Amino acid sequence: MSSREEKTANLKKGLMDFGNYNIPTICAECGGIMIFKGVGEYKCEDCGHLDYDDYGRARNYIEKHPGATTAQVSEATGVTQKSIRDMLKEERLEIAPNSNAFLTCEICGRQIRSGRYCSKCENAYHRDIEERARAARNINLSGFGTERPIGEEGSKRFTRER
Repeated sequence: MSSREEKTANLKKGLMDFGNYNIPTICAECGGIMIFKGVGEYKCEDCGHLDYDDYGRARNYIEKHPGATTAQVSEATGVTQKSIRDMLKEERLEIAPNSNAFLTCEICGRQIRSGRYCSKCENAYHRDIEERARAARNINLSGFGTERPIGEEGSKRFTRER
């Protein structure tokens, strides 16, 4: 396998794993199908066995041990630190207010407890996106306004050949 094919395979694997927090689909006890019950909890439809995905395991540990670091949560639950950081950036988890750990805003560097941006930068980011979308809509509608077409005014668009 060439290095390019290897990189493509790794990229595809990474994209497939994004947001996938080891969701149990088959019951470890009886082989039945696991049904989502909410908040990272899954229950077997046959035997009633409860299991948790990575989010459920991390959330349960944090509820019992408030202020735990990502390393402590990872060691106790088996959830990777990368998955925990992703959950923090997706705002599924939040850093405790009294914790020494923090995330930084990806735009200004201010300390935040969850997400990717501080509230100030997030508002500015979304305003910018809205302005770009508005500008794009105005460009697309330029042919339907009061503007006059340029060149060959009044000429036929198509001529019929006999």
